[in-house]
Amino acid sequence: MAKIKKDDFVQVLTGKDKGKQGKVLQVIPKTDRVVVEGVNRVKRHLRAGQFGQNEGGIVESEAPIHISNVAVVDPDTEKPTRVGYRFEEVDGDVKKVRYAKASGKELS
Repeated sequence: MAKIKKDDFVQVLTGKDKGKQGKVLQVIPKTDRVVVEGVNRVKRHLRAGQFGQNEGGIVESEAPIHISNVAVVDPDTEKPTRVGYRFEEVDGDVKKVRYAKASGKELS
């Protein structure tokens, strides 16, 4: 199970975009990959579609990167951290929550 979820704020640890931070747009669990906003931008040459479906030309978008190359950013220190799970009791109900291992602060 991946500890990184959609809408998490992550930092790239390795590769050409090392050090960049961005929001996770999509998680692909089948291939252990994530799509991060503004990271791993690629250009695709698209042919114009029939009936004006798409205009064609060169389109730039984000490509997936492996989940092991990103880490969640700690809300306190704004540095990459590992993610842990703990069980907290809220109104007599036990809930599993994610937290940043570096600061112990709960992640949304």
